[in-house]
Amino acid sequence: MKHWKNGIILPLALLLLWWLLTKYKIFSPYLLPSPQTTFVIFGQLCLDGTLWQNIYVSLARVFAGFFCACAVALPLGIICGRSRYFSDFCWPTLEFLRHVPPLASIPLIILWFGIDEASKLVIIFLASFFPLFLNTYSGIKNCDKKLLEVGSTLHFTAWQKARYIQLPAALPSITVGLQLSLGYSWRALIGAELIAASSGIGYMILDAEQMSRPDIVLVGILCIGIIGSIMDWSFMYVTKLLMPWQENSEA
Repeated sequence: MKHWKNGIILPLALLLLWWLLTKYKIFSPYLLPSPQTTFVIFGQLCLDGTLWQNIYVSLARVFAGFFCACAVALPLGIICGRSRYFSDFCWPTLEFLRHVPPLASIPLIILWFGIDEASKLVIIFLASFFPLFLNTYSGIKNCDKKLLEVGSTLHFTAWQKARYIQLPAALPSITVGLQLSLGYSWRALIGAELIAASSGIGYMILDAEQMSRPDIVLVGILCIGIIGSIMDWSFMYVTKLLMPWQENSEA
């Protein structure tokens, strides 16, 4: 509770600063709408369903791309962490792709996949793949060698070592990778929607900018931050429920 009391001070101070800037007209209302105006528009967008529809579309895209990345990054990270040969075979290509920002690939992705859902999924996949892959690889690779020696003395097969020793040891790293990947997915999607989309929060912001509606732009930005924070908090909450021992070990 104390954490929330301390954490709410800065948002309230920023809200007060926002109100003062608009009250004394330090910035033009055209550039910076007042909090009252922004919250009224927020209510209108909620009532007519525009905001909920765009949020639903964006979240559906995020989770679809995120789960696709998980389906590829997790097994590939485990295999690369366990096999030196496979790691050496894949690493140069993966290292090259890792340094190419997904947003820099958007023009080519649009040429290949158009502006439909496929292009959004590809962008989200590229953004969320590497945080999860690298954390999974690191967790598997850095498993305590003594634990593997114990597995050898117990005559564990390679599959048993991976299942009973390396995966549990890598679970904290994998959890961090999942959390990072989910956040990267959300940010990459908004960038993709700002460039090529006909729905979603990013599209709503771009459409509002073209219509000279900074109040709607602010609503979109606030929704992006709030939803991203809720997703991150929800992920950590579920993680604590599924892995309570991890929290206790950190304490």
